[in-house]
Amino acid sequence: MKLLRFSTLAVMLLALCVTANAEETALHSAVQPVPRTGGWMNRHNSFNERVAKGNVDLIFIGDSITQGWEGRGKNVWQKFYGERNAVNLGIGGDRTQHVIWRLDNGNIKNISPKLAVIMIGTNNSGSNTSKEIFDGNAAIVKQLRKALPEMNVLVLGVFPRGQNNEDAKRKVNAGANALIAKLASDKKVQYLDIGGEFLNDDGVLTREIMPDLLHLSEGGYTIWAKSIEPSVKKLLGE
Repeated sequence: MKLLRFSTLAVMLLALCVTANAEETALHSAVQPVPRTGGWMNRHNSFNERVAKGNVDLIFIGDSITQGWEGRGKNVWQKFYGERNAVNLGIGGDRTQHVIWRLDNGNIKNISPKLAVIMIGTNNSGSNTSKEIFDGNAAIVKQLRKALPEMNVLVLGVFPRGQNNEDAKRKVNAGANALIAKLASDKKVQYLDIGGEFLNDDGVLTREIMPDLLHLSEGGYTIWAKSIEPSVKKLLGE
Protein backbone atom coordinates (compact mmCIF):
# COMPACT_ATOMS: atom_id res chain seq x y z
CA MET A 1 0.00 0.00 0.00
CA LYS A 2 2.84 2.40 0.83
CA LEU A 3 4.49 1.60 -2.51
CA LEU A 4 1.21 2.31 -4.30
CA ARG A 5 0.84 5.66 -2.53
CA PHE A 6 4.41 6.60 -3.47
CA SER A 7 3.89 5.65 -7.10
CA THR A 8 0.66 7.61 -7.27
CA LEU A 9 2.38 10.65 -5.76
CA ALA A 10 5.25 10.35 -8.23
CA VAL A 11 2.84 10.25 -11.16
CA MET A 12 0.99 13.29 -9.83
CA LEU A 13 4.22 15.25 -9.41
CA LEU A 14 5.34 14.30 -12.91
CA ALA A 15 2.01 15.44 -14.33
CA LEU A 16 2.33 18.76 -12.52
CA CYS A 17 5.83 19.26 -13.93
CA VAL A 18 4.67 18.50 -17.48
CA THR A 19 1.74 20.88 -17.07
CA ALA A 20 3.99 23.60 -15.68
CA ASN A 21 6.41 23.23 -18.59
CA ALA A 22 3.56 23.33 -21.10
CA GLU A 23 2.14 26.46 -19.46
CA GLU A 24 5.56 28.10 -19.48
CA THR A 25 5.85 27.47 -23.23
CA ALA A 26 2.32 28.73 -23.81
CA LEU A 27 2.79 31.92 -21.79
CA HIS A 28 6.07 33.38 -23.03
CA SER A 29 5.89 36.34 -25.39
CA ALA A 30 7.20 34.68 -28.56
CA VAL A 31 4.08 32.52 -28.86
CA GLN A 32 1.46 34.95 -27.61
CA PRO A 33 -0.29 36.36 -30.73
CA VAL A 34 -0.46 40.15 -30.62
CA PRO A 35 -1.05 42.84 -33.26
CA ARG A 36 0.79 46.12 -33.60
CA THR A 37 -0.63 49.56 -34.34
CA GLY A 38 -0.35 52.39 -36.84
CA GLY A 39 1.15 51.69 -40.23
CA TRP A 40 1.63 48.05 -39.29
CA MET A 41 -2.12 47.47 -39.34
CA ASN A 42 -2.39 49.19 -42.72
CA ARG A 43 0.19 46.83 -44.20
CA HIS A 44 -1.46 43.83 -42.58
CA ASN A 45 -4.79 44.84 -44.12
CA SER A 46 -3.12 45.29 -47.51
CA PHE A 47 -1.99 41.65 -47.31
CA ASN A 48 -5.55 40.57 -46.64
CA GLU A 49 -6.76 42.58 -49.63
CA ARG A 50 -4.11 41.01 -51.86
CA VAL A 51 -4.76 37.40 -50.87
CA ALA A 52 -8.51 37.95 -51.25
CA LYS A 53 -7.83 38.33 -54.99
CA GLY A 54 -6.45 34.79 -55.10
CA ASN A 55 -3.81 33.59 -57.56
CA VAL A 56 -1.20 32.94 -54.86
CA ASP A 57 1.30 30.12 -55.37
CA LEU A 58 4.18 31.29 -53.19
CA ILE A 59 4.28 33.31 -49.97
CA PHE A 60 7.23 34.76 -48.06
CA ILE A 61 6.59 35.26 -44.35
CA GLY A 62 8.84 37.38 -42.16
CA ASP A 63 9.97 40.74 -40.85
CA SER A 64 11.81 43.75 -42.36
CA ILE A 65 14.33 41.48 -44.06
CA THR A 66 11.45 39.89 -45.97
CA GLN A 67 9.72 43.23 -46.51
CA GLY A 68 13.01 44.38 -48.05
CA TRP A 69 12.23 42.35 -51.16
CA GLU A 70 10.21 45.47 -52.02
CA GLY A 71 13.19 47.73 -51.41
CA ARG A 72 16.79 46.75 -52.10
CA GLY A 73 15.63 43.35 -53.24
CA LYS A 74 12.94 44.45 -55.70
CA ASN A 75 14.93 43.71 -58.85
CA VAL A 76 15.95 40.31 -57.54
CA TRP A 77 12.32 39.58 -56.57
CA GLN A 78 11.14 40.43 -60.06
CA LYS A 79 13.75 38.17 -61.61
CA PHE A 80 13.09 35.14 -59.41
CA TYR A 81 9.48 35.52 -58.30
CA GLY A 82 7.80 38.00 -60.64
CA GLU A 83 6.21 35.21 -62.69
CA ARG A 84 5.50 32.87 -59.81
CA ASN A 85 2.37 34.45 -58.28
CA ALA A 86 4.40 35.31 -55.20
CA VAL A 87 3.19 37.45 -52.30
CA ASN A 88 5.44 39.19 -49.79
CA LEU A 89 4.03 38.91 -46.24
CA GLY A 90 6.92 40.64 -44.48
CA ILE A 91 6.52 43.53 -42.04
CA GLY A 92 9.45 45.45 -40.57
CA GLY A 93 9.89 44.97 -36.84
CA ASP A 94 7.77 41.85 -36.61
CA ARG A 95 8.52 39.13 -34.12
CA THR A 96 7.16 35.61 -34.12
CA GLN A 97 4.14 36.64 -32.03
CA HIS A 98 3.11 39.25 -34.60
CA VAL A 99 3.28 36.74 -37.43
CA ILE A 100 1.17 34.32 -35.42
CA TRP A 101 -1.48 37.01 -35.01
CA ARG A 102 -1.40 37.90 -38.72
CA LEU A 103 -1.83 34.31 -39.82
CA ASP A 104 -4.84 34.04 -37.53
CA ASN A 105 -6.32 37.25 -38.93
CA GLY A 106 -6.51 36.94 -42.67
CA ASN A 107 -3.05 36.75 -44.23
CA ILE A 108 -3.64 33.20 -45.50
CA LYS A 109 -7.43 33.21 -45.69
CA ASN A 110 -8.99 31.30 -48.59
CA ILE A 111 -5.75 30.78 -50.52
CA SER A 112 -3.96 27.58 -51.52
CA PRO A 113 -0.28 28.34 -52.07
CA LYS A 114 2.06 25.59 -53.09
CA LEU A 115 4.87 26.88 -50.88
CA ALA A 116 5.53 29.17 -47.91
CA VAL A 117 9.04 30.43 -47.16
CA ILE A 118 9.50 31.51 -43.53
CA MET A 119 12.36 33.47 -42.00
CA ILE A 120 11.44 35.05 -38.68
CA GLY A 121 12.91 35.51 -35.23
CA THR A 122 15.82 37.94 -35.32
CA ASN A 123 13.73 40.68 -33.72
CA ASN A 124 13.04 38.32 -30.83
CA SER A 125 16.75 37.82 -30.15
CA GLY A 126 17.03 40.75 -27.76
CA SER A 127 14.23 39.66 -25.46
CA ASN A 128 13.66 35.94 -26.02
CA THR A 129 15.83 32.86 -25.64
CA SER A 130 16.79 30.55 -28.46
CA LYS A 131 14.23 28.03 -27.22
CA GLU A 132 11.50 30.67 -27.19
CA ILE A 133 12.32 31.71 -30.75
CA PHE A 134 12.08 28.06 -31.72
CA ASP A 135 8.69 27.85 -30.00
CA GLY A 136 7.50 30.81 -32.04
CA ASN A 137 8.64 29.23 -35.28
CA ALA A 138 7.07 25.92 -34.29
CA ALA A 139 3.76 27.67 -33.60
CA ILE A 140 3.85 29.32 -37.03
CA VAL A 141 4.59 26.04 -38.79
CA LYS A 142 1.78 24.37 -36.86
CA GLN A 143 -0.62 27.14 -37.95
CA LEU A 144 0.34 26.74 -41.58
CA ARG A 145 0.10 22.96 -41.50
CA LYS A 146 -3.35 23.11 -39.95
CA ALA A 147 -4.73 25.81 -42.24
CA LEU A 148 -3.00 24.65 -45.46
CA PRO A 149 -2.18 20.95 -45.09
CA GLU A 150 -1.31 20.49 -48.79
CA MET A 151 1.16 23.36 -48.86
CA ASN A 152 4.90 22.80 -48.57
CA VAL A 153 6.77 24.85 -45.99
CA LEU A 154 10.40 25.91 -46.27
CA VAL A 155 11.68 27.19 -42.92
CA LEU A 156 14.90 29.15 -43.22
CA GLY A 157 17.38 29.46 -40.41
CA VAL A 158 17.35 32.93 -38.90
CA PHE A 159 20.00 34.89 -40.77
CA PRO A 160 23.27 35.81 -39.03
CA ARG A 161 23.63 39.36 -37.76
CA GLY A 162 26.40 41.41 -36.21
CA GLN A 163 29.98 41.53 -37.41
CA ASN A 164 31.16 38.14 -36.19
CA ASN A 165 30.35 35.04 -34.19
CA GLU A 166 30.85 36.91 -30.90
CA ASP A 167 27.74 39.03 -31.49
CA ALA A 168 25.30 38.22 -28.68
CA LYS A 169 22.18 38.25 -30.84
CA ARG A 170 23.85 36.15 -33.52
CA LYS A 171 24.52 33.55 -30.85
CA VAL A 172 20.84 33.55 -29.85
CA ASN A 173 19.81 33.10 -33.49
CA ALA A 174 22.31 30.26 -33.97
CA GLY A 175 20.93 28.50 -30.92
CA ALA A 176 17.41 28.91 -32.24
CA ASN A 177 18.40 27.49 -35.62
CA ALA A 178 19.77 24.32 -34.03
CA LEU A 179 16.28 23.72 -32.65
CA ILE A 180 14.29 25.00 -35.65
CA ALA A 181 16.03 22.42 -37.83
CA LYS A 182 14.03 19.75 -35.99
CA LEU A 183 10.80 21.07 -37.51
CA ALA A 184 11.72 19.27 -40.72
CA SER A 185 10.52 15.98 -39.26
CA ASP A 186 7.19 16.62 -41.03
CA LYS A 187 7.41 15.50 -44.68
CA LYS A 188 5.72 18.73 -45.80
CA VAL A 189 8.23 20.87 -43.89
CA GLN A 190 11.82 21.41 -44.92
CA TYR A 191 14.55 23.35 -43.16
CA LEU A 192 17.37 25.20 -44.87
CA ASP A 193 20.10 27.27 -43.24
CA ILE A 194 21.74 29.56 -45.80
CA GLY A 195 23.33 31.84 -43.22
CA GLY A 196 26.85 30.77 -44.12
CA GLU A 197 26.36 32.08 -47.65
CA PHE A 198 26.33 35.65 -46.27
CA LEU A 199 29.62 35.27 -44.36
CA ASN A 200 33.25 35.15 -45.35
CA ASP A 201 35.48 32.22 -44.43
CA ASP A 202 36.13 33.68 -40.97
CA GLY A 203 32.44 34.02 -40.17
CA VAL A 204 32.53 37.78 -40.67
CA LEU A 205 29.49 39.60 -42.04
CA THR A 206 30.50 42.46 -44.29
CA ARG A 207 28.62 45.70 -44.92
CA GLU A 208 28.67 44.86 -48.60
CA ILE A 209 26.18 42.08 -47.85
CA MET A 210 24.34 43.71 -44.93
CA PRO A 211 25.03 47.46 -44.77
CA ASP A 212 23.87 47.72 -41.15
CA LEU A 213 24.93 44.16 -40.28
CA LEU A 214 21.27 43.10 -40.24
CA HIS A 215 19.43 44.10 -43.44
CA LEU A 216 20.46 42.84 -46.85
CA SER A 217 21.90 44.76 -49.77
CA GLU A 218 20.79 43.95 -53.31
CA GLY A 219 23.72 41.55 -53.46
CA GLY A 220 22.49 39.96 -50.26
CA TYR A 221 19.07 39.39 -51.78
CA THR A 222 20.72 37.80 -54.80
CA ILE A 223 22.50 35.38 -52.46
CA TRP A 224 19.21 34.61 -50.72
CA ALA A 225 17.33 33.93 -53.94
CA LYS A 226 20.07 31.81 -55.51
CA SER A 227 20.63 29.83 -52.32
CA ILE A 228 17.01 28.72 -51.97
CA GLU A 229 16.21 28.39 -55.69
CA PRO A 230 16.80 24.61 -55.93
CA SER A 231 14.47 24.04 -52.99
CA VAL A 232 11.88 26.51 -54.29
CA LYS A 233 11.77 24.83 -57.70
CA LYS A 234 11.37 21.40 -56.17
CA LEU A 235 8.72 22.41 -53.64
CA LEU A 236 6.73 24.35 -56.24
CA GLY A 237 6.76 21.26 -58.44
CA GLU A 238 8.45 23.01 -61.32
